[in-house]
Order: sequence, then C-alpha cells, then structure tokens
Amino acid sequence: MALHYINVTMKKRMFAVVATLLMASSSVLAQKTIDIDLWDEGLPNSNGIDKTQPYDDAKRNFKPSVRVFLPEADKANGMAVVCCPGGGYSHLAMDHEGYDWAPFFNEQGIALIVLKYRMPHGVTEVPISDAKEALRLVRANAKEWGISPDKVGIMGSSAGGHLASTVATHSDSTTAPDFQILFYPVVTMDYAYTHKGSRHNLLGRDTSMSMVDLYSNEQQVTRLTPPAIMLLSDDDTAVPSPNSVNYYMALRRAGVPATMHIYPSGGHGWGCRTSFKFHAEMMADLKAWLDVMKNKLDRK
Repeated sequence: MALHYINVTMKKRMFAVVATLLMASSSVLAQKTIDIDLWDEGLPNSNGIDKTQPYDDAKRNFKPSVRVFLPEADKANGMAVVCCPGGGYSHLAMDHEGYDWAPFFNEQGIALIVLKYRMPHGVTEVPISDAKEALRLVRANAKEWGISPDKVGIMGSSAGGHLASTVATHSDSTTAPDFQILFYPVVTMDYAYTHKGSRHNLLGRDTSMSMVDLYSNEQQVTRLTPPAIMLLSDDDTAVPSPNSVNYYMALRRAGVPATMHIYPSGGHGWGCRTSFKFHAEMMADLKAWLDVMKNKLDRK
C-alpha cells in the first residue's frame, strides 16, 4: 500500500544542558534517561494551577517535562516516538502507558520520549501546547540524539490518544508528527460515544458545538494527516470502539494509510501490561507495523 508523507520544516532550539549530557558515550546513554523541563523560558499559557509552586504530582499539578529514552547507538534507526499517557485529562498513567514502553521501543532502535503534560482544567490549549512543544524539542535535538527529524511520531493512550490525534490533525509543519500510534483512543467529543470525563476536562461542561466539532478529530482529517495504527478492545465500555472506527474511516476516505487491530476482549487501559490477554499479539502487531513504517520512511 502506498504511503505519503509531508516534509517537516524544523524550528531549531538548542538546549545547552542537554548537549552537555549527550557528550557521554553511547553505551552510557543506553543505560540512562534524560529529563528535560519542557518550557525553559516560562509557560505560554495556564490551566489555573500550573503556576502554583511547588509542582505536586499527587495533586495532579504536573510540571510539563519529557523523559528521553535513547536506544543503544548500534541499534538506533533514527525513529522517535513522543508518548502521551492517558488519564481522562485529569491524571496521568505514566508507567504502563508511558515509561514502561521504553524497553520495547528501544529494542526496535526507536527513541521514546515520554511527555508529562499539564491537565487542561477546561483550558483546551494547555495540553496541546505541551505536546506540540515536545515534538519541536525532539526535532531541535535530533542530531544530538541520533534521531531523523522526519521520522518523529506521536503515540497516545485513551485521553492521551485524543491528545496525539489532535496534534496529528491540528498542526503546522513545525509540529506535525510523521506517524501516529493510538491505543484505545478518545477521538471524538460527540456525547454519543466520547469519554465524557475527557470531554468535560478538556472543553469544560458548557462548551460550544463549534468546539465539540473542532476537537472531534475524525472531522479534522485531511490528506496531510499522518499514517496511523489503532489498537483497542472490542469490549471497551469506557471509550467505545466507534472512536477508532470513525477515525479509521475518515483516514481512509482522505487516502491516508491506516491500520486497526480490535482484540476480542481486554476492556480499557491495558497499555503494555502483560496481564492483557492479547499482549503478545498486540506487541507483534505493533512491531510489524513499525517495521513497515521504518521502511516507508527510509524511502522518503
């Protein structure tokens, strides 16, 4: 199946402290992570609590940051994934939908950049700006991290899947991802089958229909939307399958390559937990898709 992509124009921004860390040998980098504050010159917007100090994860007042997991230099293939954990836009499942994915991606030669984004509290642009800045950051540091700036994807689970698909459908050339990986994603804001908590937290309870339509991402797909894979369970009652199915159909209508795997059971929120009955099949499906994506990106 033919794939098409857009070339991404990078906006360079260098981080001296990161460059210093990256002078270490590749073997050391393979064993360590790099933590970076996302907004080194101050927050561009506020959710009402994020300028309260100190930041407190227990109170869900998250300091926007990324944790970078780089593969060993001899395995690195230039690909990177910015990972947005889920949590209904009210909290973050940083482990099984975030950090715990690092060994899998690094083994494939792919850098994983796990984003700790701010909760919206009804201020829609807050988490979106964090996610877009994470993509800019990765591309600004691509050379130092052994990443190709045109091989940077985004991944999200549940509400993090909504964030990822929002960036994929609402970005300019500096922040558009090259591919998207969505686990049981919230895609729509339509009350008929959205996750209501995610909608309320992102848009507020008294939002306009224009905002509902704008952030119902199945309505925002164009031919420039990046290729996607969606992985979900048929019996997910928290985020019903039409979220993914309608997004898949919108991608196909636009001529955008899309893949979807619906597993017979498992409910919602399994991430990379081995307790998910179809964990092995899911990991194999994802690896196979990433292999195809790598080959297509290499031929760009």
